[in-house]
Amino acid sequence: MAQTGNKVAIGLVQMRCAEKPRANLAEAIAKIEDAAKSGASIVSTQELFLSHYPCQTEDPKYFDLAEPIPGPTTNALCKIAKARKIAIVASIFERRAAGVYHNTAVVIDETGKIAGRYRKMHIPDDPRFYEKYYFTPGDLGFAAHRTARAIVGALVCWDQWFPEAARLVAMAGAQILFYPTAIGWWHGEPKSVRPLQREAWETIQRSHAIANGVFVAAINRVGIEGDLEFWGDSFVADPFGHIIARASGKSEETLIVECDLSQVEQVRRNWPFLRDRRIDAYGDLVHRYRS
Repeated sequence: MAQTGNKVAIGLVQMRCAEKPRANLAEAIAKIEDAAKSGASIVSTQELFLSHYPCQTEDPKYFDLAEPIPGPTTNALCKIAKARKIAIVASIFERRAAGVYHNTAVVIDETGKIAGRYRKMHIPDDPRFYEKYYFTPGDLGFAAHRTARAIVGALVCWDQWFPEAARLVAMAGAQILFYPTAIGWWHGEPKSVRPLQREAWETIQRSHAIANGVFVAAINRVGIEGDLEFWGDSFVADPFGHIIARASGKSEETLIVECDLSQVEQVRRNWPFLRDRRIDAYGDLVHRYRS
């Protein structure tokens, strides 16, 4: 896929996960390589792609999945990024110190160096998503990271429901927001609710694209793991909120999507939300709630 001017091709790797990290890393690397061969300049994994989603139970053995950054996984991905001259967004179970762990997205640039990292700020605690047991809330703030082809922001899964996070990353200069994700249906939920949940998940992220005039790329896993059925449906929305590509809800798939970054400028000229924000009137947003 030839890329000219402001156009950049991104790759979204939607995959099933095995139990063994080594197998998942090998599979992800193969898919990243294929995405690069197909013309992608920036490739993203899904959330915690190295293992089955560990947070369905509270079990200290799963802390053994964590690793430092830099570490074995980022070292392997840095080599691929440098060899293929691509940027990679990868979701890692980070071991910061004994007893301090994060759900972290790492941005690796085309030279094979870590351009930045984001530690998940919003940590859920829902049935089969017991992340508060495992992850310390992030402390690196909301940032954008420059790569050769685009300025990207990385947020993680539960972050995608919070407009404040998307706004702050867009304000930092991001043109594309990547959301590595692990979201699915718990088998204990009524089936009538399932399509409503999936539609809400897509709608809120499309709204981030519109409100901020950016591309949004959500990369979800697929398959059944324990009591969760991950619904796939990875997608890319343009700054108008239009879905320009969507993956299967059932199968592994790598989306290669061309994003014309000139749309960021075009859409913001017609919808100048950033210009018209009343930043003098938003002080109460720092409060939990106002009764």
